[in-house]
Amino acid sequence: MHRFYILGGCGILGVGVWLSVTQGSFATLSASLPSLSAANLLIAMGTIIMVIGCLGCVGAVKESRPLLLAFFILLLLIFFLEILFIMLFFIYQEQIDQYAQRDLKKGLALFGTEGNIGLTNAWMIVQTDFRCCGVTNHTDWFEVYNASRVPDSCCLEYSDNCGLDNPGTWWTAPCYERVKDWLSENLVALWIFALCTALTQILGLVFSMTMFCQAVKVDTFYA
Repeated sequence: MHRFYILGGCGILGVGVWLSVTQGSFATLSASLPSLSAANLLIAMGTIIMVIGCLGCVGAVKESRPLLLAFFILLLLIFFLEILFIMLFFIYQEQIDQYAQRDLKKGLALFGTEGNIGLTNAWMIVQTDFRCCGVTNHTDWFEVYNASRVPDSCCLEYSDNCGLDNPGTWWTAPCYERVKDWLSENLVALWIFALCTALTQILGLVFSMTMFCQAVKVDTFYA
């Protein structure tokens, strides 16, 4: 079980590093959290899982009660934080939506500016792949440009300066709703992943506590 955590952490960390190296220009859409990219999240998550897995593995091999207890406490803390995060997400979903849309609109103002190539590329990819334009409407870009124009990635058929042409040649669907719809369509897969993750964590908690109790019994016996 502990080796599974180490291997899983290595895999997640590897994917994060690969994304960081190969897709370094693809960053977050957020203006207030520029470091919140998929690569950085995977690297952080993979590192944490590897450290916790190493604690459990070393504790199991050496039958060390402190390490097994540390593994149990850290895993239990992460498990409760995940449950708390899910609960808060559903309770404050409307407020989260409003904040996210405001933050994304702030990010539009940084599009194409110096030092924001990651955010620029991210918006270009999202608008092209999801066939959308702007956060809540294609007119979000009008405030950025102070004119009736959009980025070329909003065009039905991409070409240089196509964002200056007739609005009839632009995508008009809001990107925020398009991404939410995509997540809803893949909700079953997300819940399956979440349940598998939760089951693995519960098994890890049971396994580590069982070994901890056995270690206590052995120490008591020899004492």
